[in-house]
Amino acid sequence: MLLFKKKFLPAIRSGEKTQTIRLWKHRMMRDGQRSYIPGAGYITIDLVQQVKIDELTDADAIPDGFPTAVALRTELDSLYADKIAAGYQAYRVVFHLQEPQPTKSVASS
Repeated sequence: MLLFKKKFLPAIRSGEKTQTIRLWKHRMMRDGQRSYIPGAGYITIDLVQQVKIDELTDADAIPDGFPTAVALRTELDSLYADKIAAGYQAYRVVFHLQEPQPTKSVASS
């Protein structure tokens, strides 16, 4: 499961936000994995790769829902200051929402 602050959910549901940067001691997800975002739905993980926060570019920030790399790094600093200080590794997690599964209707007799 991937948890997001509520402010990011509309961008995830609209398909504007298709990646997240996470700080982990070690890789927690893998390419092709199915996961769930509460408030958005099921996702497929397309790519998980290590990144260096100080090397993120504006092009990296846009699919994460930020206009610039500076804005993305500022958010990461506010969310993960303790993990950054502890030397956790940053990972880019690229994902897409899965199509909702049709619900089966129960026929009445």
